[in-house]
Amino acid sequence: MGYKVVVAGATGNVGREMLNILAERQFPADEVIALASRRSIGTEVSYGDKTLKTKDIEGFDFTGYDIALFAIGSEATKQYAPIAASQGCVVIDNSSLYRYDPQIPLIVPEVNPDAIEDYRNKMIIANPNCSTAQMVVALKPLHDRARIKRVVVSTYQSVSGAGKEGIDELWDQTKGMYVPGQEVAPKKFQKQIAFNVIPQIDVFLDSGDTKEEWKMVAETKKILDPSIKVTATCVRVPVFVGHSEAINIETEDFLDEDEARDILRESPGLLVVDKREPGGYVTPVECVGDFATFVSRIRQDVTVENGLNLWCVSDNLRKGAALNAVQIAELLGNRVLKKG
Repeated sequence: MGYKVVVAGATGNVGREMLNILAERQFPADEVIALASRRSIGTEVSYGDKTLKTKDIEGFDFTGYDIALFAIGSEATKQYAPIAASQGCVVIDNSSLYRYDPQIPLIVPEVNPDAIEDYRNKMIIANPNCSTAQMVVALKPLHDRARIKRVVVSTYQSVSGAGKEGIDELWDQTKGMYVPGQEVAPKKFQKQIAFNVIPQIDVFLDSGDTKEEWKMVAETKKILDPSIKVTATCVRVPVFVGHSEAINIETEDFLDEDEARDILRESPGLLVVDKREPGGYVTPVECVGDFATFVSRIRQDVTVENGLNLWCVSDNLRKGAALNAVQIAELLGNRVLKKG
């Protein structure tokens, strides 16, 4: 007997990707239900070779369903996740609502799988921020070997991280640049995104950091190690899909770049592409549609005693969101629910 699975927010970018990945990875589901808001009832979405019609999340009875993958934003999650949990369905939530709740596990399966046991606290599991997820997958094996003290990360985040409106704005602005009179003013983003980069993702905090930068700090500490010092600068770039990160790491013990490369090659969820020649690295365009987090440009940082630099790229709609959620569902199934 397999699982009965609900995907809430099935008409959005991440929800559609969740359905794709459930099918691609042949998740042992006997039944998959697609939920959406009332205005999207009846919208058809793909699940493998099947087509599902979305049902209304309002009033939906989660009783008898095993797992619900939520991609509906914090406000709707606040309303519906406790209902699903109270009806015995484990919620895996992609929003930021529950990430910082000490009773709710925040999980990247390659990094902290043992935390899955804490789902019992509230029947809810949190999925991390997209930029955090790919980074901690790369940091974990290096931390196990040499104990990371400090991380300095600069992100280059695609517009799909801002949803369909972000994708549309980049597309429309780019076209408008070439057609006089059809220029598109910034709406979703703070400034023009076409042919530009914007050093702001989410709102500013009193510290001067943006909320996105704060998320990377808080989530890395919760998932990996509270003693790691993290500072981040998050930048939106005119790329449709795929987040990139330049990561500088300082470790307690010396770690040679060659050993680091070997460790990363052998680590789950990672692919190393690191040739010191033109094009010997991975860019966002090349990572789209892939399950892996790619690491390139691994090299010593000689300005500190034990330093490394690396370049990290991943499909943010996959590892940064939908894939990680499905991997959590797989982990939950294998370790706890044991069906299928």
